[in-house]
Order: sequence, then structure tokens, then C-alpha cells
Amino acid sequence: MTRLFLLPLIPALLWYLFLLYNQIPIKQGARVFYWIIGLGWGLAGFLSLMMLIT
Repeated sequence: MTRLFLLPLIPALLWYLFLLYNQIPIKQGARVFYWIIGLGWGLAGFLSLMMLIT
């Protein structure tokens, strides 16, 4: 439960490295960061809720 904050951080780091490797500006890939963070926190919230329910 304490590592659920890593769910959005790891994919965001991988996306950042992908952008750097392909020399794509960060501004162009910013929209995907919002999706990664939003979905990651949503998944973390869902898993936390499921852990509390069960």
C-alpha cells in the first residue's frame, strides 16, 4: 500500500526517457503526462479502496 504512489511515477519516468531518446520536446508530450498521472492515481485510488473493502 505504501508503494502505490509509484504507479504513476514509473510510467511517467519511462515516457520522459522515451521523449529524451527520440528528441521530442517535453511540451509536445505533456498531454500524455496528464493521462499517465491521472490514470495512475485513479488506479491507485481504486486499489486502495479495494484493500479497505476486503
